[in-house]
Amino acid sequence: MVPECPRCDLHFEREEGYWLGSMAINIGITMVVFFAAFIGTMVATWPDVPWDALWVVTVAAMVVTPLIVHPFSRTLWVALERHVRAMSDGSY
Repeated sequence: MVPECPRCDLHFEREEGYWLGSMAINIGITMVVFFAAFIGTMVATWPDVPWDALWVVTVAAMVVTPLIVHPFSRTLWVALERHVRAMSDGSY
């Protein structure tokens, strides 16, 4: 990732730990995907739940989802931070 936006020169990482919010968003989305896959499969296949297949699918979802969502969670975090900063500065 580049340290600054090539268009507006916005410095992305303001301080150490800045991306913790992005990580929280990423973990939250991953948890939603996990529970949707787990509960959805259980409801769709009850009472004969394929536990082995369910385990494989949910573990795969827990590995793949954070990798896919990572750039989007960072973008969302920067947008949320900029929005809150503009509201607190009174320039909104």
